Amino acid sequence: MMKNSCLLLSLLLLGVLTSPAYAEIEQYHLVIKNHQFTPDNLVVPAGKKVKIVVENQDSSPEEFESHDLDREKIITGNSKASIYVGPLETGSYTFFGEFNPKTAKGTLTVE
Repeated sequence: MMKNSCLLLSLLLLGVLTSPAYAEIEQYHLVIKNHQFTPDNLVVPAGKKVKIVVENQDSSPEEFESHDLDREKIITGNSKASIYVGPLETGSYTFFGEFNPKTAKGTLTVE
């Protein structure tokens, strides 16, 4: 009986781990260089959770900040950070670099 219970539990866990809910989250990339975001307009799909990998190629830190997305994250110099957003409705969401707001700015376009 114990053997059958373990087999059943293993099959249930396998089903959960391979379900669409655990499908890979789409990744998008932003680069910070010379205190600017590239691309300055990132397009992502509506209705899906996405992962934005921000690579700071500057030696100084920058903070990815967005009031629209309710996110803020410091990315130290010459490093990467991941920011998860969504699912989002269609529209435009602004973001900026807290430490260089005049040059480090961009838009997340959700389609």
